[in-house]
Amino acid sequence: MDLQLANKTAIVTGGSKGIGKAIARVLANEGVHLAILARNPETLAAAATEIAAASGRRVIAIPADTGNTPSVDAAVARAAAELGRIDILVNCAAQPGGAPPRPGIEHLPDENFLEQMNVKVLGYTRCARAVVPHMKASGWGRIINISGLAARQTGNPIGSMRNVAVQALTKNLADELGPFGINVTCVHPGLTWTEFMEETMTRQAASRGETLEHARERMAQGNAVHRIIEAEDIANITAFLASPLSVAITGESIAAGGGAPRAIYY
Repeated sequence: MDLQLANKTAIVTGGSKGIGKAIARVLANEGVHLAILARNPETLAAAATEIAAASGRRVIAIPADTGNTPSVDAAVARAAAELGRIDILVNCAAQPGGAPPRPGIEHLPDENFLEQMNVKVLGYTRCARAVVPHMKASGWGRIINISGLAARQTGNPIGSMRNVAVQALTKNLADELGPFGINVTCVHPGLTWTEFMEETMTRQAASRGETLEHARERMAQGNAVHRIIEAEDIANITAFLASPLSVAITGESIAAGGGAPRAIYY
C-alpha cells in the first residue's frame, strides 16, 4: 500500500532512540523528510545520520527540551525554515513508564508528578501549539501523540494520569483542528521492546538467574498475540495515522499493546 507520504515533512520528538527513533526511521523509509528532536545532541546526531544514510531522506537533528517553551518554539521555527513546511508532528518525548521512585501514594513526590506532566502533557501541548500555524497555512496536517496503556490500567498513578491527559488533549485538538484539515490521534503502546526495555529486562533476568531470552518469552505471554511488540510495530501504526489515508480517524486512541487481556473498551 502506498501511504502517500513521499516528500511530506515531519517533526518527531524523542527521535534519538526507542519508539521515537523507530517512528522516524519508518517515516523516512516512506519518503518523509524529518526533523528529529531530543535533548542529547550526540545521540540525536548519530540517529539522524543513521536514518538519513539508510533512507536517503533529509533528517535534521535539532537538540531541544520539550519541557521548555522557548526551546520548543525555537526548534519548531528552525524545522519549518529548513524543511520548508511542517506536515506531521509525532509527539514522543517522555520518560518511559513515568513511575515514581517507590510504589504507593505516600511515596509520590510533587516534583516527580510535576516533571512528568510538564514533559509529556505540557510538552506535547507546546509542540502542537507551535506547529499548528504551519499546518493551518497549508490546510493539512497530522498530529500523533504517543501515550501509553497506563491510561487504561491502575498501579502507576502518574503514568495513568499523564496518559489520560494526553488522550484528553488529543480529542480537544481533533475537534478544534478538524475543520482546518488537521487530524489528531493518540497511540497507546503497551510493553514495547526498546533499548530501555532491553536494559531493564537484562537486569531483571540477571536478578532472577534466568536468560534474557527466557525473560522475553515470559514477557510475550502478557498479551493476546503472545509475542513481543517491537518499537517498529508502533512505528508502522504511526506511519499510517500520519498519512492522508487516515482521514477517517481523528480524536481517537489506538491501543497497540498486542491485546491487553480481559478488559473491554468501547
